[in-house]
Amino acid sequence: MSGLGKDAVTWLEVGEDSAGQRVDNYLLKMCKGVPNSHIYRILRSGEVRVNKGRVKADYRLQLGDQVRVPPMRVSARAAGGEGKPAAPARDFPVVFEDEAVLVIDKPAGVAVHGGSGVSFGVIEQLRRARPEARFLELAHRLDRETSGLLIIGKKRSALVRLQDDFREGVMGKRYFALVKGRWLNQTQHIRQPLYKYLIENGKRRVRVDPEGKAAHSIVRLVKRWQTGQGYFSLVEVELKTGRTHQIRVHLTNAGFPLLGDDKYGDFALNKELQRLGLKRMFLHAARLEMTHPVSGEGVVLEAPLPPELNEFLRRLDIHDRKDYGAAV
Repeated sequence: MSGLGKDAVTWLEVGEDSAGQRVDNYLLKMCKGVPNSHIYRILRSGEVRVNKGRVKADYRLQLGDQVRVPPMRVSARAAGGEGKPAAPARDFPVVFEDEAVLVIDKPAGVAVHGGSGVSFGVIEQLRRARPEARFLELAHRLDRETSGLLIIGKKRSALVRLQDDFREGVMGKRYFALVKGRWLNQTQHIRQPLYKYLIENGKRRVRVDPEGKAAHSIVRLVKRWQTGQGYFSLVEVELKTGRTHQIRVHLTNAGFPLLGDDKYGDFALNKELQRLGLKRMFLHAARLEMTHPVSGEGVVLEAPLPPELNEFLRRLDIHDRKDYGAAV
């Protein structure tokens, strides 16, 4: 449990890397292997104290705060022992790195973090690969089957600024998506609210719904093809908001499902395209425009399409019956 006492109260002093973090998130990180429900129970009961006073889960820690953590026992399984393998160390292609920020090119098929049936993800593997790193935290999320640019904060202060930029919509994010159908407009704004819900098996889904949160996508046509399997369109999508599954749901609701999408796509077509070589969802985070959280300078980062996606586009060119050519 990261060195915390199992039979005695532990006092922790908040350092620079944890200042500004919510106390519940701080405890979830520090108390590895302790169920989330237990963390929130000891917060509600007042067993956790900050500077000898009770705090709520959303209290933001300050530099030098003294945090009282009650004794907690963790089973070997919950702590990462028998039945739960530790995350293997793994390096990922680095697009940009300095003392405050790390940006990698995430491959498809890798979750960004453990949970929801996944034992570990990118962030756990990076921490194992970089044991000397004092701080590594995700600044945002990418779906498991989405490849491309992923930002990790290496300092708490940098992470907070990055997350603020994502939340306020000032982080420029552009994706390439290949969709079923003949996209016509050179540029189209999609402003549709998105609502999260659970299906019967407990899995999370999203739909366009007036009761949902505001979401805005800008779709630009890149190229179109007509093949024996029908029309296909390559589009660039700029996100002005960052809702869960935003691109996938906006495009599907417009009648243009992403190829290879196993949640909202055309399942019969996906199965056919697998035989033709497309074995993943065609969605790639290709470009990020951000303000550096420390220097304040503008930074533009790009990640090229992975080889397997480029190869599928090459096959479309070969089988194209009527090439509409580049649209932008």
